[in-house]
Amino acid sequence: MIKAKFDKNKLYELLTTIPRGKVITYGRAAEMLGNKSWSRAVGNALHKNPDGEKYPCYKVVNAKGELSVAYAFGGIDEQRRRLLSDGITVENNKVDLKKYGY
Repeated sequence: MIKAKFDKNKLYELLTTIPRGKVITYGRAAEMLGNKSWSRAVGNALHKNPDGEKYPCYKVVNAKGELSVAYAFGGIDEQRRRLLSDGITVENNKVDLKKYGY
């Protein structure tokens, strides 16, 4: 049996399919790529995202809907700003996954 391997390029392409006004969690992204246990790999790849404009990693939050204090393109304040400009309400550095989850 051949095991699938995490592919950061597939993750970056997945980011481009998230609709305006929606977010996903690290776990959901991993699951959509084929293996829920890849959540940590998703986080590592997002931190190394080569182009934050082309691949909108600001749309990825943790399982509680919390923003990333280590957001690669300017920290948590920049992630909040980008989410707000995308029409997503952020309260206490958290988004409502029931409302905004993809």
